[in-house]
Amino acid sequence: MSNKVVVITGANSGLGLETAKYFVKTGYEVVMTVRDVKKGETAKKNLLQLFSEGKIHVRYLDLSKLASVHKFAEKISEEYQSLDLLINNAGVMIPPYSKTEDGFELQFGCNHLGHFALTGLLLPLLEKGQHPRVVTLSSLAHRSGVIDFDNLDGSKGYKAMKFYSQSKLGNLLFAKELDNRLKRNGYKTISLAAHPGISATNLFRIGKEKTPWYVDPIIKLIAQPAEKGALPSIMAATDNTLTGGEYIGPDGRGNRKGNPAIEVPHKNVYNKETMKKLWDVSEQLTSVCYNLN
Repeated sequence: MSNKVVVITGANSGLGLETAKYFVKTGYEVVMTVRDVKKGETAKKNLLQLFSEGKIHVRYLDLSKLASVHKFAEKISEEYQSLDLLINNAGVMIPPYSKTEDGFELQFGCNHLGHFALTGLLLPLLEKGQHPRVVTLSSLAHRSGVIDFDNLDGSKGYKAMKFYSQSKLGNLLFAKELDNRLKRNGYKTISLAAHPGISATNLFRIGKEKTPWYVDPIIKLIAQPAEKGALPSIMAATDNTLTGGEYIGPDGRGNRKGNPAIEVPHKNVYNKETMKKLWDVSEQLTSVCYNLN
């Protein structure tokens, strides 16, 4: 396992850090992507105190900026001949309305389009890996999500939770559609989705924004710790019985807590027309084309 390489987005805290901890412990070379390099280096230092032999690299990546995604992918392609795992973990949640420098609504731009572009750019390296996988994090919020193709940028009205749910539905549909296309085109890379249930992380803190005083006590009451919330991602990335296309989440009531298990989304979630349209729109908006029919 010591020669396997995993890239984890948003790896300096919360679910990403717990996921990184697992892979450092099991001997992977871990590339931690972060928006704040200083915080990333602190996380790396803490991990090395636990695992002194760990192979850890901190790399800057801002998924809300396509230029940053391209620059990161170019750098990784210079440093590595192959990758084994890409875990699309990073995300923002319920920020005030804002747009990325590319003109996308922030949550859709960062959570979905940034990862869509990153995955496409890294796919050639993944395909050279041993048993390559892409794991994309969705959320329970996908259940209330709708892809509003007429208002993806929020210019016709914005509600933070609605757009978060849309982005998380986008993550789930992307993971499934990617696996379908990889299989149709004979790739060995597989794609899976995962979600952490309700986990106590700092996802609610967007930039300098802080959650209302009453949110943290509620989260602590109903949520599981981040190390437990990371288990579905780890299962999706490592379970040899999985063949691609699965969705992994906690097995408890409402899939909010528990041990990781295969979860079956509502039968109407994987709408073929929506999945194809989202794929086409994502290629158009990001200018990253997979060449997968």
